[in-house]
Amino acid sequence: MQNNTDKNNIAENSIRPFTIGRKNWLFSGSPKGAKASAAVYSIIETCKANQLNPENYLLYLFQHLPNETKFPDRDVLDRYIP
Repeated sequence: MQNNTDKNNIAENSIRPFTIGRKNWLFSGSPKGAKASAAVYSIIETCKANQLNPENYLLYLFQHLPNETKFPDRDVLDRYIP
């Protein structure tokens, strides 16, 4: 079982690349662009935390989500969370 220090280290290590690279994203072009970048980054880091290949996961989403008739219904989205 992991203690809180271990969990904090895992969380801190997962956001380290983001905090180091945030200068590169400073000029996203718009608040919507920054929000989109943050959403994609969150998906990729969630994949990594769940031992999923982010490229394969995104490909899966791009193949299946367009076929959902009730997208972006919350119940539909919950089925696709890693």
